[in-house]
Order: sequence, then C-alpha cells, then structure tokens
Amino acid sequence: MRWIVILAMLAALATAPAHAACPDLAAIARFAQAILERRSPPPFANLTPEDGACVQQQLVAIFAQPMGDVVGWKLGLTSPAIQQRFGIDRPLRGAIFFGTLRAPSGSEIDAGFGAVPVVEADLVVRIGREGVESAGDDHVAILRHIDEVIPFIELADLVYAADHRPSIGDLLAINVGARLGVVGTPIRVEASPGFAARLGTMQVALSESGREVSRVPGSAILGHPLNAIAWLSRDLAREGRPLRTGDHISLGSFSAPQPARPGQAWQVTYHGLLDGAAPTVTVRLR
Repeated sequence: MRWIVILAMLAALATAPAHAACPDLAAIARFAQAILERRSPPPFANLTPEDGACVQQQLVAIFAQPMGDVVGWKLGLTSPAIQQRFGIDRPLRGAIFFGTLRAPSGSEIDAGFGAVPVVEADLVVRIGREGVESAGDDHVAILRHIDEVIPFIELADLVYAADHRPSIGDLLAINVGARLGVVGTPIRVEASPGFAARLGTMQVALSESGREVSRVPGSAILGHPLNAIAWLSRDLAREGRPLRTGDHISLGSFSAPQPARPGQAWQVTYHGLLDGAAPTVTVRLR
C-alpha cells in the first residue's frame, strides 16, 4: 500500500496551496499510512487549526485512493457540550468518500475497521438542488434544496491513542474521524413546516443488541439538524465552494461515540420522523 500513499502524496503536493507551518509531506504520508493500516500514529506536535486543515487536505487526497471519490462532507463537534469541552463555538468539517456510504443497512462489518473504531448514531442528507446558501437559516427554504434524508450509522475512527487528548488541529488532521458507515433506506424530503418540525423533535435512539444506549431529540445537532446545513453552506461559501447537487452531508453524531467490538449488533431508530413505522438502520460487527 505504501506506493499508493506516495503517489497520492505527490498528487497532493501538486495541488495543495503552500502553507508555511503545515507538516512536511513525508510526515503526512507516514501519518496517513499508519491510519490506513489501522494503527494510532504519533500526533503532530502543537498542531494549530490551520495546520490541521492543511494536513486534512492532503490526507483526503491520500484516502481517496483506497476509499473512492469524495462525495460530500462530515460535520463533527455539533453538540454544544462537546464544543464547550474544546473551547470553540462552531462545528468542524471533514470529507466523506464513496466508501463511507457504500454499505447498506444490515451489513456485517469488521469491528477493527479503524485504529480506534467507534459507532455513532447519525443522519445523512443529500443536496438535490444548488443554491442552499441563499436559504439562510430558514428551515423550509433549506429543505427545498434537499431531496433525501438517509438513516446512517457512522463507523468513525478516533485514531489517536487513549493517552492523547486531541486538539482542534488534531481532529481536523484526521479528517474529523471519517471512515465508514451504513446507510438505510432514503426518505423523500417534504419542503414543509411539518417535516422541518419533525426533524427537530424526532427522537434518535441508538441500541445495541436490543438494549437502548442513548435517545436524544433531533435538536441535539446545533439546535436543529438543518442548522448544520446552514452552517456548512456558509463555511464553504467563504472559500468559494458551494454545495453541489448530489453532495451528501453527514450531520454529526446524535450519540456519544460507542466502542466498536466484535459480536455487536447496532440499530438506530428515528422515532417521530415519519407517520407510522419509524425508519431504522442496522449493522453487525464481526
């Protein structure tokens, strides 16, 4: 696999903007290689958020070799409590890949899919029409630019060894932990006040082998899941990178990360999102 990493590293060098404090490419290549081999690499020393974003840009170019094209974005630190812990007032963003959304509900996945593998209750939305940045914070207007919401169990990789408390720069450097996931049946969006309200009031329950581990309202994501889209669209617009038709956005975790272990059977259920049966998504870990 090392030759793949080196080739991707060189491609990143050709396209990445210069950044005085960014770690050198050889160090980033070693860092990425360890993650791809499911090992916890030594963290970079004193990594600022700007440095972490620089590492992420080149890490994404490397990861696209084994994981496929970038198909959208992942948000992290979408809970006010987690933001307070890190001393910031905004989420973080990373990229997600074709491989992140490839596995359907009911799939069986190797429990050792990452260096520090964890399971999270999440939700994905798909952009159906460009221009969502013009919608501002109007939830119904945002829904007019979304065509699907997709039940999603994120299988993330926290990467760092347990004795390292990551900084914001560290989290950005690992692409906010994006790795794999399992997707449920897409749900067609209604651009209506009712659908917007249900997204905020639904109860998202994470269960393992029938035992409920957590249950939180949709409002656990930045006060409302669609606030995550509003924030991301503004953040990308500042860089001249609007959300495109077909982009998928992982909105962030409704649950605390749960350690992934062999033999677990996880389910996420979205109570109250639809009339009738609640949508679910499941995964088994071997």
